[in-house]
Amino acid sequence: MENNIVKVLIKKGVKILNPESVYFSEDVNPDRISGKNVTIYTGSKIMGEKTLIMKDSQIGYEAPVTLENTLVGENTKLKGGFFKGAIFAGDNTMGSCAHIREGTILEEESNAAHSVGLKQTILFPFVTLGSLINFCDCFMAGGTSRKDHSEVGSSFVHFNYTPNQDKATPSMMGNVHHGVMLKSKPIFLGGQGGLVGPVRIEYGCITAAGSIIRKNELKDDQILLGGGFKDISIPRQFHVYTNVSHIFNNNIYYIAGLISLQAWYKHIRPLFVYDDFSRALIKGMQDNLDLCIKERIYQLKNFCEKLNLSKEILFSKNKKSKLISTHQKAMDKFELANEIFKKEIRKKNLNKAGEQFNLIIQKKINQTPKKYIRLIQSLEPDEIKKGIQWLFNIEQEMIKKLLI
Repeated sequence: MENNIVKVLIKKGVKILNPESVYFSEDVNPDRISGKNVTIYTGSKIMGEKTLIMKDSQIGYEAPVTLENTLVGENTKLKGGFFKGAIFAGDNTMGSCAHIREGTILEEESNAAHSVGLKQTILFPFVTLGSLINFCDCFMAGGTSRKDHSEVGSSFVHFNYTPNQDKATPSMMGNVHHGVMLKSKPIFLGGQGGLVGPVRIEYGCITAAGSIIRKNELKDDQILLGGGFKDISIPRQFHVYTNVSHIFNNNIYYIAGLISLQAWYKHIRPLFVYDDFSRALIKGMQDNLDLCIKERIYQLKNFCEKLNLSKEILFSKNKKSKLISTHQKAMDKFELANEIFKKEIRKKNLNKAGEQFNLIIQKKINQTPKKYIRLIQSLEPDEIKKGIQWLFNIEQEMIKKLLI
């Protein structure tokens, strides 16, 4: 069956260098691989019925690639590594030794150098990652072009797993409602540094090289320096949380942001479909975003369940501790949050503000080619304001009810 797929692809124009070395699983659909200037290099493995490879793309130029149920947009170069359940919207480059897993979306012109690990990661256009980076459970936006982009320096780590063994740790660099308009100031996370999730960093901020950031920065255009610790040894408290509101609220902001992005993916992105390949790509982006939202709600639920034990331990030591009431607020609010999130996710129709912005985009598309970045950046200031307000209101309707 593999040989048949190879023959079909070569016949339609796919360049498969050293065909005997390239493996295709039986469920790969040749109709989802473009025959226009696609090159698959020696040693690559292509698997999964969802796999999509659009025109002008290269797979495995520097090293073998394993590609499983991954959607590769136009003019994308995956130079080497493992890719499973990821989405590349187009004009992306990923260096060798990549390890890119489920829930990852790289929008147009975002890219990374070698040895980068991503999972449940969303990068908006132009965002650039250096080398030797672990950046799972993150959202990052900012920048206006490939020359003016948000960047993560080499040897950077997003710390997304806690000593209490939970992953309610998503970090958000920028926000959705401004980020989608592709006119925000870039964010720079300095190399040899890290973030201890969950944190939020606003546009225009810089973290100094070598800094470990543990707190939110909610002002624009700040320089952040995270100092080191002195040598110290103190007793450890197992299963106890002391920063509940920080964790809970940051998760609420993150999930609300993703749900507003879901509205954008449902109602704006499909307007840019121009053929069956682009339709499949947008569907993949929607599915991966749904997966990200479900994962974040699950991880927040897991965190809130762990608060029961933390609360008991605190109560046994100090019945009047203020932390106890914060624990209870978070546990109570999660039940409400779960209901609100489900309600928002199920919404199919646009509100009035969304309809107005949707009509603006439709009108623009009728006048210009369906080029996503070019069209979004051509919006007038008053049109941008309408789009921002639409998405911001979606977020705020959830956030104002759920923060503790």
